[in-house]
Amino acid sequence: MLSDARERMLRRAARDILPGMTVNLGIGLPTQVLHHVDRTMAICLHSENGIAGVGPQLSPEEADRNLIDAGGAYVSPIAGTSYFDSAVSFAIVRSGRLDLTLLGAFEVAGNGDLANWIIPGRFSPGVGGAIELAQKARRVGVLTTHTDKRGNPKILERCTLPLTAAACVNRIYSDMAVCDVTPEGLRLTEIAEGVDLQDVIDATGTTLIVPDGPLPTF
Repeated sequence: MLSDARERMLRRAARDILPGMTVNLGIGLPTQVLHHVDRTMAICLHSENGIAGVGPQLSPEEADRNLIDAGGAYVSPIAGTSYFDSAVSFAIVRSGRLDLTLLGAFEVAGNGDLANWIIPGRFSPGVGGAIELAQKARRVGVLTTHTDKRGNPKILERCTLPLTAAACVNRIYSDMAVCDVTPEGLRLTEIAEGVDLQDVIDATGTTLIVPDGPLPTF
């Protein structure tokens, strides 16, 4: 099921959030990674609307209606949560203090180019904070389905949509695989449980470097 594949993808991305990190989870699917992060681990989740120390999401019935993340979800504070204006928030981003950001994507290229802010002809509120996060975070991960609703690859040799940032992505987490952007090309690192290697290759719109031997699964 797609939901099972999505949950596996979210859990796998959460494993790369390590103690001591300052992390930003992008709007949409990446915010769901929060549900799979060990809350006893010492990390700082940053939201670009002005929060450092984002706690678990809450239902409208439980929430403080004044406390939302950048995507509009109700969130909770934790011990040490701090609040600040947008100027300070983006100073944190632009000064390279984020260890990791996880973003969504319409397309991502084998060289790490990212397109996630507009599909021409459709409404977009603007490029927003993603352009800053993609360029300035120390490490950028992308969460995406491997193909679109029509079965076309979303991981391509070159993006066809307007770029958010060039050569910014380090790792791609999809419902089928984990791939790393390397100087040699796009390397297949892990494969989803129950997914056939040839299906991953066929669903990818760029050349994959496939290591010898069995691949780790997630």
